[in-house]
Amino acid sequence: MDNAGKEREAVQLMAEAEKRVKASHSFLRGLFGGNTRIEEACEMYTRAANMFKMAKNWSAWLAKWCHVRTQDPNRRNPGCRSAAGNAFCLAAKLHMQLQSKHDSATSFVDAGNAYKKADPQEAINCLNAAIDIYTDMGRFTIAAKHHITIAEIYETELVDIEKAIAHYEQSADYYKGEESNSSANKCLLKVAAYAAQLEQYQKAIEIYEQVGANTMDNPLLKYSAKDYFFKAALCHFIVDELNAKLALEKYEEMFPAFTDSRECKLLKKLLEAHEEQNSEAYTEAVKEFDSISRLDQWLTTMLLRIKKSIQGDGEGDGDLK
Repeated sequence: MDNAGKEREAVQLMAEAEKRVKASHSFLRGLFGGNTRIEEACEMYTRAANMFKMAKNWSAWLAKWCHVRTQDPNRRNPGCRSAAGNAFCLAAKLHMQLQSKHDSATSFVDAGNAYKKADPQEAINCLNAAIDIYTDMGRFTIAAKHHITIAEIYETELVDIEKAIAHYEQSADYYKGEESNSSANKCLLKVAAYAAQLEQYQKAIEIYEQVGANTMDNPLLKYSAKDYFFKAALCHFIVDELNAKLALEKYEEMFPAFTDSRECKLLKKLLEAHEEQNSEAYTEAVKEFDSISRLDQWLTTMLLRIKKSIQGDGEGDGDLK
């Protein structure tokens, strides 16, 4: 069956499902077999959603089914809600009517995944609906996973970093409550990275120090601790040179292995160059480090912010090389 055929079959299934829902509302049928018709409608909506997925119908579809006014100026394009997402969402609501919480949450997640391709905000609404159900059921690990998905939508599709941070933080809280500390740390590190980019340095420092302290005694994770202390020290450095010196001493005392790391040696060179207001020495130290360990975008940004505080470099070309 070609894509057009799959779409036609899906439309027919949607129509049949709607008939069964209406039939279940009649008085006599409601007394005799109302739930059966709702269950049949659930199955049909789900089958229709999967047919739309196979037909790769992610966006434009009949406004009759999507309940979207084609002239709505707030939509990306006419009828932009995903046909598959709409069908999964209708199934989810019927599952909830039948008190099938798990099935309802699963359908809301499926709807969210389908909507991501056409309507990110609607995807978030569906995923939030699933999260509400999972938290009510005490399934916090699953809820945390979907908070991450929402955070990623805010990162990549809607570009709202503050909201992405909020969802990463909520995910971390849920993971902590379930003793999934490794997963919690991954979320917290995302928060720290974005906090530093938004110049919320104290928040970033607290997270990097916390995660560093949690990992430095773990044989499998301790190698990463130096990276977290390095990033915390850079955040201190941007705020105040003295703060960075004191923090560096603290990290060496807490984690002696940090002293021999390339990151620690770089920090000491940068502090010395900054104290002497020597922009060339600063740049040379960074180039030497970068020749062995390539700097990522986050590190480059932080190092540039520090460099601009060297007298005479504030109006520079923003280069580290």
